[in-house]
Amino acid sequence: MWPPRLRVGPFRRGAFTSRLRSPRLTSQLGLLLAVAFGVCFLTGLLSHLIQHPPSWFWWPSRPVWLYRVTQGLHVATGLAAVPLLAAKLWSVFPKLFAWPPFRDPVHALERLSVLVLASSALFQLVTGVLNIARWYDPMPFGFIAAHYWTAWLAIGSLLVHIAVKLPIVRRALGATPRPTHGDGLSRRGLLAAVGATAAAVTVATVGQTVRPLRDLSVLAPRRPDTGPQGLPVNTSAAAARIVVPVDFRFLLVGPRARHALSLADLAALPQHTVSLPITCVEGWSADARWTGVRVADLLALLGEPGATVLVESLQADSPYRSSTLAPPHARDPLTLLALRLNGEVLHPDHGYPCRLIAPNRPGVLQTKWVSSMTVVSP
Repeated sequence: MWPPRLRVGPFRRGAFTSRLRSPRLTSQLGLLLAVAFGVCFLTGLLSHLIQHPPSWFWWPSRPVWLYRVTQGLHVATGLAAVPLLAAKLWSVFPKLFAWPPFRDPVHALERLSVLVLASSALFQLVTGVLNIARWYDPMPFGFIAAHYWTAWLAIGSLLVHIAVKLPIVRRALGATPRPTHGDGLSRRGLLAAVGATAAAVTVATVGQTVRPLRDLSVLAPRRPDTGPQGLPVNTSAAAARIVVPVDFRFLLVGPRARHALSLADLAALPQHTVSLPITCVEGWSADARWTGVRVADLLALLGEPGATVLVESLQADSPYRSSTLAPPHARDPLTLLALRLNGEVLHPDHGYPCRLIAPNRPGVLQTKWVSSMTVVSP
C-alpha cells in the first residue's frame, strides 16, 4: 500500500472505480494494437529500405501501385493505432500507481520494458502525426533517423511484452467474460466505441490514398487534386531556392560518352506519355499524366542499357537532392525524364525544367529539377 501521506489524487484509495477494466479487455485491446503496430512497422521498414537500400535489397518497378498501397497502409494503421493505444493505456492505468513499484528484479525488468514500450509507442505516433502534417518545429531532431530507430525499440519491446504476458493473455481470452453491472457502457460497447473511433480516423484520412473516399477524408492534410497542375507540392521551387540557368543543359554522363542536352534537344527526342501515380511518404498519392523522354532511351545514347544511374538535382541542400535509379526502374519503359505534366510544361514547383518519374517509387525519390544523370555501374 502507498504510505498514508501519498494517498492523494490518483494515489488515493478507490481512485479508479471503473468495472470495465479487466485482463480480458486489456488483452483484446493489446491484440488489436499489436496487429496495427506490426503492419505499421513492416510497411515503414519497407519504405525505409526503398529510400536507403542496402546492397542486398531489391525493389521492383511493377506493379506501379505497390508502394502506393504499402505506404497508404503504413499511414492508415499508424493513425488507427492512436485511439487503440489510448484505450490500451486507459485499461492498465491503475497499475501505474501500484505500490510497491516492483516486487523483485524480474518484476522490475517487466515494469521497465512496459515503460520503454509505452514511451516508444507514444513517440512514434506523435512524431508520425507531426510528419504527416509536415510540422517539424516541435521536433528538435532529425525525424527520419529518430523515427526509424525508435521503431525498432518499439517493436522489440512489444515482442518482449507479448512473450511475458502471453500466458495471461491466453487465460484472459479463454475465460468466461465477467459481466459488468450498471447503466453505463459495457466492455463490448467500449470495444465497439474504440473500433468505431479507429475506423472514423481511418476514413477521415485515407482518402488521400484511396481516391473514392477523398470527399469523406476531412482530416487528411493533403487532397490529391490540389496544387499547381492538380498535384500537391511538398517543397516549392522557391523553398528549394531553385535557379534555372538561362543556358540550362541536362548532363548525361557515362563511362564512354557524355552529352549536354538543352531543353530543345530533349524535346526533339522521342516523347512518351505515361499515367503514373506519385506517392508521398506522408501517405498521399495522386494520379497524373507525364510526358518526356524514356530513361532507357537516354541510357541507349550512352550505350549503357539497364545501368544503375545517379540522378542529381539543381537543389543544393537537401538529403534528397539526388537519388539512385536501380536497373529495374532504369530500363522500365514507364520511367521518364519528364518535361510535361498533364499536357502542360512542368510548373517550377513540380520540377521544371525536367524531373524524374518512375513507377513504384516514393515521391522523395522522384527527383525534381534534374540537372544530370550519371551511370554509376553498368
